[in-house]
Amino acid sequence: MDLTQRRIVIVGGGVGGLAVASALSMHGAAVTVLEQADALTDIGAGIQISPNGFRVLQALGVEKDLRQCGIEGRAICLRDYRRGAQVFRLNLTAMADGASYVFLHRADLIGLLSDRARANGVDIRLQQEVRSVTQGERPRLELGTTKIQEADLIIAADGLRSVARAQLNGADAAFFTGQTAWRAVVPNTHAHPMHVRLFMGPGRHIVTYPLRDGSLVNIVAVQERAEWVEEGWSHADNPDTLRAAFADFCPEVHQVLSAVDDVRLWGLHRHRVASTWVGQGLALLGDAAHPMLPFLAQGANMALEDAWVLADCLIRKSDQASALALYQSRRIARVRRVVRVASSNARKYHLRPGPHRWLAHMGLKGVGALAPDLPMRSFRWLYDHDATVPWSDESG
Repeated sequence: MDLTQRRIVIVGGGVGGLAVASALSMHGAAVTVLEQADALTDIGAGIQISPNGFRVLQALGVEKDLRQCGIEGRAICLRDYRRGAQVFRLNLTAMADGASYVFLHRADLIGLLSDRARANGVDIRLQQEVRSVTQGERPRLELGTTKIQEADLIIAADGLRSVARAQLNGADAAFFTGQTAWRAVVPNTHAHPMHVRLFMGPGRHIVTYPLRDGSLVNIVAVQERAEWVEEGWSHADNPDTLRAAFADFCPEVHQVLSAVDDVRLWGLHRHRVASTWVGQGLALLGDAAHPMLPFLAQGANMALEDAWVLADCLIRKSDQASALALYQSRRIARVRRVVRVASSNARKYHLRPGPHRWLAHMGLKGVGALAPDLPMRSFRWLYDHDATVPWSDESG
């Protein structure tokens, strides 16, 4: 069946859902997005778009607006928690093919993608609670109103609690990682530089970077804990609890945390990468297929890559089942690698005082001094990837 003759329904109006809606509608597909919220907004938070995600946004035609509302990052700087001294610096200004590393407010990205989708003719419907999804020759959705809808293809881009993931993979046994995270956005009253600052401490780390025109600072603070914390990231917490957890950090951290008056706390859980992403008339995308910990800043970027590749497969192959199988085969190995690296980073950030920590930090300083270009080369597998490059069966 020709792509323009299919009715495609996307569950979830987040980054991945809106991106795949735009990519498909650019080629004439009739696309409907069902979002359960009453508005296409997002919890106030920052997001990092690395060059691999940036290239997808370029291909979707939102680069100009992205540059206007985002900030081009200059570096990622790892610092000692107590002294604030720099341990390691990753230069972000020499990317391949002129792609950028951008900091922006997640709500701004949602706005850009929803505007692009609507301009392409996508029907975005709000307050649509999808209770279940059933695969089949004509896959079906059950809405909160008990209304049943059918489609030619359903794309589940509905995050951690995807209604479709369990149907393809069975129950998901997530486990608590022993880490919790706070998230907040505060005014930039201390001239935060245009780079990521990551302060590494024993059992804790904190990440800060500027947003919008530099008037805001995004904060993500992670602490190891023994007790179980409910999954989700909309739990309000007392700002003083956050400040107490990082009381022994350097003055730069104290300055940023002193401005926090509203903070959200969530428990970090590990989910396996789904072994099956596609079924009959059904595909998973983004966190629904491969949830990941936020220690490599790749959650949204992987969703953007998924979106472009899924659309590309559906455009190239008229047989939908073959297109969906190709989508999973093109994505799963890369995503598994990203998930592994993200999961391992927290251990590197949280080293306790002692010989191991001293040697690790001295090694990072040595690499930065003797081979400043080497660190970026070690990330080329991640940042140089271009999901929008034309693909063929021969290229693999």
